[in-house]
Amino acid sequence: MDAPAHPDNPTPDYAAFLQQQLATQPHNVMAHVLGHEQVWIKRAGTPHGTGRYRAMAVLAGLLRLPVLRPVPNPGGPAAIATEVRRLRDLAARGIRVPVVLAALPHGFAMCHLGHTGQEIHSLGNEIDHAVQAGDTATVLALWQQGLDTLAHVHRQGTCLSQAFARNLVRCPDGEVACIDFEDDPAAVLPLAVCHVRDALCYAHSTAIYLHASGTVTEGRARWAAWVARGSA
Repeated sequence: MDAPAHPDNPTPDYAAFLQQQLATQPHNVMAHVLGHEQVWIKRAGTPHGTGRYRAMAVLAGLLRLPVLRPVPNPGGPAAIATEVRRLRDLAARGIRVPVVLAALPHGFAMCHLGHTGQEIHSLGNEIDHAVQAGDTATVLALWQQGLDTLAHVHRQGTCLSQAFARNLVRCPDGEVACIDFEDDPAAVLPLAVCHVRDALCYAHSTAIYLHASGTVTEGRARWAAWVARGSA
């Protein structure tokens, strides 16, 4: 997907800006303002070892639970390449994700999901705020929105990477975008298993909110209906 351009302003040189920031920014992930827009630069980190993944794979085999098989995140430039590829693929499928503005082997630039200077919150944080406010209707509505997002992703014939509520972001228009794609579950697991993995990640990351808000019973009913529709 091409980066958006304002009709009154020339398109910024995202590639040159990316190259400059990769060499100078002190942290691997940082926000910057370029012209009138906010962009994020993500730089490759240190490559990861494989020992823990092998141990987890052995455990999943012993338990005969393929959904627990680890999805390796190699880190370094390989993780950057995976994330750029996945973001572009998901966008092409009609799934809301940050737009890739420019990419190099050691990092990439992507658009901010909100307005310039506007802080945006994860779905997990939004649900937590509703819990703290005692607003059970909003807790359930937001939680259902996460389930609906997973269902939409799955209908497009793909999956997320780590479908925790922290990786689902509420945009200014109220829609949910998906972030964090350094690994590719479908490259190592059958797609059906990837869908179950998405569902378990989401349930694991949000169960605490249903418990704290006293909405577990209603949540179970919604979960059962979601599964019955073939969303997982």
